[in-house]
Amino acid sequence: MDALDGNAIAGMLVAAFGTEMTTATGICASCGATSQLAELAVYLKAPGAVARCGSCGSVVMVLVEINGITRADTRGLAALEPTA
Repeated sequence: MDALDGNAIAGMLVAAFGTEMTTATGICASCGATSQLAELAVYLKAPGAVARCGSCGSVVMVLVEINGITRADTRGLAALEPTA
């Protein structure tokens, strides 16, 4: 399965967070790498979208839509900082 970049989940991020988040900065809880969400490796052929760290490959975020509501599991992020 080929990975896409974080721009592939731009709409889901807006649905989950209420604002544009592809330029937000995230810190991987596993390796400490810092990157914009647009730089994550995204896999869409799962039950939802899985975003992995570009440095270590750890899962940093999972987004699923359930009953029309987008939910985000961000346990793989040590921090998430939206841009101003």
